[in-house]
Amino acid sequence: MKKFFTVLLLGIAILTFTFSHSALAADAASGAKVFSANCAACHAGGKNLVQAEKSLKKEALDKYGMYSKDAIIAQVTNGKNAMPAFKGRLKTEQIEDVATYVLEQAEQGWK
Repeated sequence: MKKFFTVLLLGIAILTFTFSHSALAADAASGAKVFSANCAACHAGGKNLVQAEKSLKKEALDKYGMYSKDAIIAQVTNGKNAMPAFKGRLKTEQIEDVATYVLEQAEQGWK
């Protein structure tokens, strides 16, 4: 019986890690499309055309306390300074996908 539970838990763990990775990839792919349509005008290639020092590069995100999914979601949702709020324009899921995409790109150096 103990062996059964061990195998069962191992199977659950494998399925969880297998499917959660593909879900993240789908979020980033969706986020790329949303980013392209709504954000790239000011943030193409991770840059910031309004305030150059506040780019979407990993170093700048970290420096300004924005290197987390929650911080990016709050910024995109509510806007701040020159950045408009997208709360009424994008669905919550789309904003979460954009945050995933931005973090992924920042990690990869916006290639």
